Parts: sequence; C-alpha cells; structure tokens
Amino acid sequence: MDEAEIKSSTIAESNYASGYTKGITAMAIVSRSVLTVSRTTTVKDAVELMASAKVGSVIVVDDDRVAGIFSERDVMLRVVLEDRDPKRTTVEEVMTARVHSISMRTTGDEALRIMVQEHIRHLPVVDEQGRPQAIVSMRSLLEEKVKELHQQLDSLESYITADGIGG
Repeated sequence: MDEAEIKSSTIAESNYASGYTKGITAMAIVSRSVLTVSRTTTVKDAVELMASAKVGSVIVVDDDRVAGIFSERDVMLRVVLEDRDPKRTTVEEVMTARVHSISMRTTGDEALRIMVQEHIRHLPVVDEQGRPQAIVSMRSLLEEKVKELHQQLDSLESYITADGIGG
C-alpha cells in the first residue's frame, strides 16, 4: 500500500441469544469490522484492501470523520465505465460523497428502512463526533429479520397447536 492511511477497527460481531427485535440497535447487528481509507488512497489500494477483507465497501475518512464511502458500485460505474486508471485515481475522485449514516442507537428496522428508501446497501455507524465505529450491511439486517420472522412463526405454531386449557 502507499502512504495513505489504511486502518481497520474490530467491532464485536452479532450476538443474538435472545433473537432480533425491533428494539435491537443496528450496532448489535454489525457483522464485520469497519475499514477506512483516506481520500488520497488510490482506487487500486482500496480495492486490494476490500478484496483481502472480503468486503464490498470502505469508508473514506477525513480527520477521522466520514467523508464518503467507496464501494464496488463506484468501481464499476466511475472507474471501469469511465476507463480511469485505478493506480492513478484516488478514491476521493470516485467515491460516493453523500453518505447516509446512523448512530449506535438506531434500530435494525430503522436502518433497513433507510437502506430501502435510499437504495443503498451499506450504512456507516458513527459516534457523536461523526467518527465511524462500524458498518451495517443490508445482508446482515435481512438475515436478522429472517431469524425474527422464524421465531415469530415458531411461537405462533406453538400457540396454535398447544394442548391444554383452551387448547
């Protein structure tokens, strides 16, 4: 990698002993660490980082605050289609600058609503100063939603088929 600052922060993985509920925060659903790069990181270096971490996006930071997000979609639409050189193009030139983010207290359902409404697949989770703490993906939110629905279905089946008083 070049002189660009590339760093990774480990965030606790999902812990769902009691199952997903509407009150569970998006931070509790985080399924991977947050990867950040500086604005001056080359596209090639950012893609290498994403590939080695097996993720689809990195957060672009400026003074430790979210400045943008760089995703596989940005690579396709703004680098490949525009025939840019990934070794010479910086992420700042091709990143998505208008980033939606959520706080650590945002619920999973609210995060999912934002993603669907805004047509995005990744939401940075930021602290009060706007510093990235994690990233939530649509995939992780949908996986937890499916778990929640399975639990509700199992509960309803148990209730309907219960033998006993009134059963």
